[in-house]
Amino acid sequence: MKKNHIDIITLGCSKNLVDSEKLIYQLNCNGYTVSHDPNNITGNIVIVNTCGFIGDAKEESINTILELVELKKKKRIGKLYVMGCLSERYKCDLETEISEVDGYYGKFDWHKIITHLGKTYNENCNCRVLTTPKHYAYVKVSEGCNRTCSYCAIPLITGKHKSVNINDILNEVEQLAQKGVKEIQLIAQDLTYYGIDIYGQSKLAELVEKITLINGIKWVRLHYTYPNHFPVNILDVIQNNPKVCLYLDMAFQHISDNMLKLMRRNITKDETYSLIKEIRKKVPSIHLRTTLMVGHPNETEADFEELKQFVKDIRFERLGAFAYSHEEGTYAYKNYTDNISQEVKQQRLDTIMRIQEDIATQINASKIGKTLPVIIDRVEQQYYIGRTEFDSPEVDNEVLIAKNRHLEIGNIYNVTITDADIFDLYGTAQ
Repeated sequence: MKKNHIDIITLGCSKNLVDSEKLIYQLNCNGYTVSHDPNNITGNIVIVNTCGFIGDAKEESINTILELVELKKKKRIGKLYVMGCLSERYKCDLETEISEVDGYYGKFDWHKIITHLGKTYNENCNCRVLTTPKHYAYVKVSEGCNRTCSYCAIPLITGKHKSVNINDILNEVEQLAQKGVKEIQLIAQDLTYYGIDIYGQSKLAELVEKITLINGIKWVRLHYTYPNHFPVNILDVIQNNPKVCLYLDMAFQHISDNMLKLMRRNITKDETYSLIKEIRKKVPSIHLRTTLMVGHPNETEADFEELKQFVKDIRFERLGAFAYSHEEGTYAYKNYTDNISQEVKQQRLDTIMRIQEDIATQINASKIGKTLPVIIDRVEQQYYIGRTEFDSPEVDNEVLIAKNRHLEIGNIYNVTITDADIFDLYGTAQ
């Protein structure tokens, strides 16, 4: 193991990734070299940034910690620290159950790792070392959530919604643009509430407009909005500002009134359909990404049939789904019985995804023959790999471009789509 070398492993969402990137910068400023590759642990110190959202994520985090504990016992690493959502939520339990870890830090006190290493944390610096390709970055505009969805542990971990000041966000984006970032992925637990706690009203539309004025920024993408109290004025920005991607990530979770009430989503089936109709009317070419949940307590076959019909009716361009996880401390955990079997949950999940695969295949096929702007992310063997404005990194489609000419990573090219399958497009750069 290398002295003064730290390995950081980031699990979970892009919001965790931003925290890791800020930690890497602070460690570098204090003389450490840092790697961010979970498959190549070489440092004498390892830091795991954990996820604690649902059962599968918690299991992955715990298994990673236990694997590193074994490496520590074998003296292949020296110190092991854990930060992030899992230790924010279960710090006392973890300290008891996995005592071999040298320190547990939550989601908001991870900077103490620096001081516990005997180094200095610069409170006035918000800089980051990007672990993404240098042409795109995630920008966290708020932390926390004011919603009270029955199944969700996020408010237990993050607390109430707290927006970042607009000027601070713009300064961060300015710094990123100066380093060559062209695509900004705006992220939060709930973008819909951005600005309300500071300014008394949603400032999402104003924020996005101001970001597009920064030199070097070509694309801005919106992640993680909520249908209830959605700020419809952002739709005009998406439609009319060419730098804002025709893309919106909005988790609907379910559609039957019975389930929406049990889930405490504060929206009805009719209101949901009306909102989607308004979105598609104001932004005809928009690509909607959503997340759905199956197997929530008391979900009936009739509820699930409505959910299936919803997917068929709306034909979401991008859709993910997951099975309900009975999370300690949530409203559902306290008030409902987890009465849907894992077998039924999995069957329902598989059914939704089969329906979506057919829809996605048809939507992708409809792009054959069209010429679309594509940003180039990387090179793999015989292809350049890129994305359209309709696709976010890691979670959405990619475009595989034949190497008929040289393309620069991070640049945007017009690409004619020549073929398509469920998950990918194929094309030729013009």
